[in-house]
Amino acid sequence: MLVKDPTRPVVTWYDDVTGERVELSGATLDNWVAKTANLLVDGLGLGAGDRAAVLLPPHWQTAAVLLGSWAARLSVVTDRPFDVLFAAADRVDEARELPADDRYVLGLAPLGMPMRAVPEGFVDYVADVRGYGDRFSPYPSEWPGDDPLRRAGELGIAEGDRLLVDAAAHPDPLDWLYAPLAVGASVVLCGNLDRAKLADREAAEQITARLV
Repeated sequence: MLVKDPTRPVVTWYDDVTGERVELSGATLDNWVAKTANLLVDGLGLGAGDRAAVLLPPHWQTAAVLLGSWAARLSVVTDRPFDVLFAAADRVDEARELPADDRYVLGLAPLGMPMRAVPEGFVDYVADVRGYGDRFSPYPSEWPGDDPLRRAGELGIAEGDRLLVDAAAHPDPLDWLYAPLAVGASVVLCGNLDRAKLADREAAEQITARLV
């Protein structure tokens, strides 16, 4: 389990172009993370020492991939070689040029819908991951990244904060994912942020900290 209270929202996603809003409680996020870890361990036979490439923007599904890789003790890296690769649909051509044993594509569609057409050589992550178990343990004792607790302090994020993040301005997972979760904050992640909606969103989501 990633959080103390599984009923509280942990990651809330907005896309101000599509109008999408997805809220993941601690239990729901943990379910996605466990399924991803089981895909990697049971489905692909990967584990500690194996390497994942993640060509994904900030998004709630990206959170599941990153945290699932962490739970399975994989290293998320940018240098070759890779054992598994996760790519957004608009980065498939780039992903084809990278060596990896297994390739997954994410359409990042509203409400986590599977892709209608899957590029050749790739597996639809959303369609595949749903078939795996929703429990996985143990999680590593150390958070991934470069000292998330220290980074949370640098960013002024404290336990219990409700953090609003402009995804375009803060694409580093250390900022929008690892640091806030490690310190016990929750995240309101905004893609294609419409600043005209910012004040109303801050009030509706009871925002206490901001990365905008």
